Parts: sequence; C-alpha cells; structure tokens
Amino acid sequence: MIEYELLKIIWWVLVGIILIGFALTDGFDMGSMALMPFVGKNDNERRAAINTIAPHWEGNQVWLVTAGAGLFAAWPILYATAFSGMYWALLLVLFALFLRPVGFDYRSKLENTKWRNAWDWGLCVGGVVPALVFGVAFGNMFLGVPFDLDATVRSTYSGSFFALLNPFALLCGIVSLMMLCAHGGAWLMLRTDGDLRKRSAKATQWVGIVYLVCFLLVGAWLAFGGIQGYTLVTPYDTAGVANPLAKQVLIDANPGWMNNYSLYPITIIAPVAGILGGLLVIFGGAKDKAGVSFLGSTLAVTGTILTAGFALFPFLMPSSTNPTVSLTMWDAVSSQNTLTVMFIVAAIFVPIILIYTIWCYYKMWGVITNKHIQDNTHTLY
Repeated sequence: MIEYELLKIIWWVLVGIILIGFALTDGFDMGSMALMPFVGKNDNERRAAINTIAPHWEGNQVWLVTAGAGLFAAWPILYATAFSGMYWALLLVLFALFLRPVGFDYRSKLENTKWRNAWDWGLCVGGVVPALVFGVAFGNMFLGVPFDLDATVRSTYSGSFFALLNPFALLCGIVSLMMLCAHGGAWLMLRTDGDLRKRSAKATQWVGIVYLVCFLLVGAWLAFGGIQGYTLVTPYDTAGVANPLAKQVLIDANPGWMNNYSLYPITIIAPVAGILGGLLVIFGGAKDKAGVSFLGSTLAVTGTILTAGFALFPFLMPSSTNPTVSLTMWDAVSSQNTLTVMFIVAAIFVPIILIYTIWCYYKMWGVITNKHIQDNTHTLY
C-alpha cells in the first residue's frame, strides 16, 4: 500500500491538475461567452462564437463536476466547510451556470432580435459570474475564512456573503475573470475568421493587459500589503491520522504568503509563467497571432493557479477565526484506504478521459465561418 504521506501529496497534485484542467477547458467556454456580446456585432457572428464551443462545452463542464467530486472524496472536511460557509456564493455560481445549457438550446429557436439578445446576455452572465466568484473565493483563502471547528470536527461559519466581497478578493476575482476572458478571446481567434476574429484579437489584447496589471497588483499586495500568512509549527506529523485539531499555526505578515517561494525557489516558475503568459496574450492579440495568444492564455491560467497553490501550501482553507483549526492537505484528507482506492481509479480513468477529450477536439476542429452559419441555419445553435 502507498504510504499515507505520499498519498496526501499525490492528491494535492491531482486536485490541482483537475482545477487547471477545468480552467483550461471550461475556462475558454466561459471566457468566449463573456466576450461574445461585445465582439459579435450581428446574429451570425454571435452564432459563430457560440458554435465554436458547441461540440465541447458539455464535456468541459464535467471538469467542474469532477473537481467537486474530488474535493468531496479527498478532502471531505474542506468540502463541507467551503460548501456550507460559501453557500450563497456557490448558489450564485450554480444559477449563473443554469443560463448556459438553456441559453445554448433556446437562443436560436425564435428569429426574434430581442429574444436572441436576451439569451446572448444570459450566456455572458453565465460566463462572467462563475469566473469572478471563483477568483473571489481564492482571494478569501489568503485572507482567512471565518470558521471554527468543535471537538467533533464540525465546522461553524461566522461570515456572510457580502464579507467575501472585500477589495483584495474582488481584485483576485478580476484576475480570474480577465484571465479566462483572455483564454476565451484567444479561442475565438483560433476558431473564427473575418471581423469577428479581428475584434476578438483586440479584446484579447485589452483583457490581457488588465489581467497582467491585476496579477502583478495581487502579488505586490501579498508581498507588501501586510496580509498575514499562516505557517505550520514544526515538527508536525505529516503521515499521521488526519486531525485538523492536532496542530499549531503561526501567523506572520512578513514574509507572509511569500514564504514558500524562498523555501522552495523552484516554485517561482509559477508566477513567471503567469507573467510570461500575460505578455504572450497581449503580443498575440496585437499582432493577430491566435496560436501565440492561446499559448499565452494557457500559460497564464496554469501559472496563476499554481502561484496561488504554491503560496498557500500546505493550507487549503486558513481560518481567520481560529488559525489552529485551519485546514491543510495533511489533516483535512480522507483515510489511507479511501485515497488508495481513489488513486487506482484515477490512474485508470483519467488517462482514458484525456485521450477521449483530445480525440474529440481533433475530430471536431475547424474554423466556424459566416458561410457555415448561413448554410446551417437550422442545425446549429
């Protein structure tokens, strides 16, 4: 049987990969729909934007379900605390996501301008809200979430929905939104032509600039803004039975959440990737180079998520109410047997899913042109 300590690390890596997979696939779905009403100036252009993701959006959505299932199975205490404490925020995301399948299926059912415009903005909201809220949630992890655990490890959340909307978290939300909009814009550059592609390139350039500026501002705020970081008191039994109550945590604003980057210098590759990705997005958008922009947005998404993960490590959800009960990857996990069985299942099925996904993109690849929309009026979204 695999050692418990190693299993904990493996599942921290696997959940991170799932989150990156979700952001890379469903991310360009949300980003392209967030931009769609602005870059599509007529009905055919908007339909072209929608149909670039038509064969894939449902499959991409599975990554979100997989991420939730992974959290539930690997880190049940984190799942319970996050989904109960941030209930209204997650409910807002859920209702925004409802607009996507309904919007895709019903938008083009009627040849009515007001009807289609309404669904276009609904699809835009379905892209903007989740991207923004996910970033806000990550921002609040750095500030600490107001929860406590009793002797039976039941969590009590003492915050509110509006408390989540603080300036730092909102800035993180803008980073997330602009990052995915850049990814979606680069996707539209790859899959469309004509004026729609040109507008998508311009939009990608501008959202890339906003992403890069805000990403650097978040880093500066963490480094110099006095935000307190959390540190586990050593020695700590990383291979022991999971118990969030059996540890001590120190709080320090200097170096705060930047401490891991000095302890593990190789992790600096993550923010460098985020910055380089942002620069490539801007360059690709300015020069109308779709491949460069998409490579840049992919680097930006991966680098941003890794930057947050490496900074927080090993914490998953710090507690601002009682730092000692903060949830970490060492003590918020399932049993060794559960992680072992899950690892075997993941080792078998994740590669199959990846191969199938790549095959689908390969077989359904192509540019959605204005002529293609006109020739398939009744068979496309």
